[in-house]
Amino acid sequence: MVTSLGVAVVGFGWMGRVHTQAYARVPHHFPQLTLRPQLVTVAEEVPGRAEQAAEQFGFASTTRDWREVAADLRVRAVSITAPNFLHREIGVAMAEAGKHIWIEKPVGLSAADASAVSDAVTKAGVQGAVGFNYRNAPAVEAARELIASGELGTVTHVRVRLFSDYAAHPDGALTWRYELERGGHGVLGDLASHGADLARFLLGDITSLAADTAIFLPQRARPTGATAGHALATGGESGPVENEDYVNCLLRFASGARGVLEACRVSVGEQNNYGFEVHGTKGAVFWDFRRMNELAVSRGTTYQDQPVTTVYVGPGDGEFGAFQPGAANAMGYDDLKVIEAYRFLRSIAEGKPYGATLPDAVHSAAVLDAMVRSVETGTWASPA
Repeated sequence: MVTSLGVAVVGFGWMGRVHTQAYARVPHHFPQLTLRPQLVTVAEEVPGRAEQAAEQFGFASTTRDWREVAADLRVRAVSITAPNFLHREIGVAMAEAGKHIWIEKPVGLSAADASAVSDAVTKAGVQGAVGFNYRNAPAVEAARELIASGELGTVTHVRVRLFSDYAAHPDGALTWRYELERGGHGVLGDLASHGADLARFLLGDITSLAADTAIFLPQRARPTGATAGHALATGGESGPVENEDYVNCLLRFASGARGVLEACRVSVGEQNNYGFEVHGTKGAVFWDFRRMNELAVSRGTTYQDQPVTTVYVGPGDGEFGAFQPGAANAMGYDDLKVIEAYRFLRSIAEGKPYGATLPDAVHSAAVLDAMVRSVETGTWASPA
């Protein structure tokens, strides 16, 4: 029997919109799901933004105060897509109010923040999902299975990259994202959090690391009004960028494998250049987000001059079959969030977790904290 589930969205910037659209699409792609999300309310402090969301997407009500969502008995599940510095307060409050939560990475500004939300979810007995969307790509899941099967031999090393130009414009507005107290450690939370999760998802726990960071655009103009996404600002008062534009990190895994994780938000000429290269003693696998539905795979017994083959994922890989009938039909970014929404709702329906969870966010945040310590001390550091 299909039942409705009252959901709310807290914070309606671009990611709030993505979550909302994912809720709307879930029944189309996963008709077997026994819960149907019902858009109850949207919370957004910027005047007029919640009302616009309600008109466009059909939320039953709006508010500028997220605390009203916590008290709303109609709401059983909440998407938390507010800025990073609010994740801990909102996440803990929603869990304590008995709401299941789907919260965007990095879940606060530190491992302590992520742990607080994780502990609150556990104590309340609710489900908690985290927005590590790239692990939901069917090709990434296929790569993980390939690695686990041993076809590549013993994994020796991995390189994970996340290069983007979203902050490359010198007129990019000095929003909360560039402040240490509200945005945390910049590109570490924005991009390296995904990289840390992908590395662990593919190869297991990271035991130690050595990191280097840099700020390449040290000054930006303060915005004169409300912003969304990565807005430009000119003529405003100039202020300092307090957090990192770039990180490069050496990794050691519990398995003995080695790795490199590199991320940058000011890479001119790079648009969402995210991916990984995993090498083993018998083969390798490569994934590029910009060609999300394919893998480059080398396997066999020739070792030297061994060819690389392009493999298109299909209905037998991950959740691909919920979107396309055959291999080489494209899926996109928003589809990954639909998968995430489905696994969150399935977790609620069945009372057990599917997909990325709060403990995964804690592991990723611990890696980011270790990066910060490594930079401060100039030495190797271990995730707590």
